[in-house]
Amino acid sequence: MLLANGGCSTSYFDHFGERLASTGLQIVAINMRGVGSSRGPLEGINLHDLAADVAGVIEDLDCAPAHVLGHAFGNRIARCLAADHPALVRSVILLAAGGLIGPPTPLGSAFRNAGDAKRGGTECVTVLGARWLSPASDPSVLASVECWPTVHIAHLATSQPTPLDEWWTAGTAPLLVIQGLDDEAAPSANGHALRDQLGERVHLVDIPRAGHFLVLEQPGAVIEAVSNFIGGQSQPIR
Repeated sequence: MLLANGGCSTSYFDHFGERLASTGLQIVAINMRGVGSSRGPLEGINLHDLAADVAGVIEDLDCAPAHVLGHAFGNRIARCLAADHPALVRSVILLAAGGLIGPPTPLGSAFRNAGDAKRGGTECVTVLGARWLSPASDPSVLASVECWPTVHIAHLATSQPTPLDEWWTAGTAPLLVIQGLDDEAAPSANGHALRDQLGERVHLVDIPRAGHFLVLEQPGAVIEAVSNFIGGQSQPIR
């Protein structure tokens, strides 16, 4: 199960998902409520509600227990899902996992002033000024990203009424944390703090020359880490 960044469609997972599928996995990418044609209220909800949406998909597809990969804000939903519905989750894979340690400097309010219209990936750099990439990365790697700024803000807001300790540890699921060492939005200290807290339950992979969108900046390294982790799980893959 692939969960994208807040307010973003899963379109940027297409190539990544195809490469994972070539290893024998069945890939399901979920657009969260408010993204594309996915519907549902965005006011008065919390992370548990978004996690319940994913749980409903897993149950409808009868594919539990599933490996659940969450990128950026999607990592919070993945962890909340594992905490709330442990029987549905085989493992949790976190890309650009923040939540505890914030950016060294504020990311700014450009998204708050961007309106309701869908934005393309390169606009997130040139128009919105989001610091999503490593200085070593070409902004054109974001071409496949679709983001709705107002939905992005609404998704982020679901963390406010949800205490950190209700999702941070992802229940008791095995964890793989993959993080870019140039990630300003979710500093790599988050992954190290999680491993320090949970010990051997956390497998940690640091990727140089990668920022918040490491799945597009260094796809080969991310796919290798994910494939090795899933291949090492004790139960056979469905």
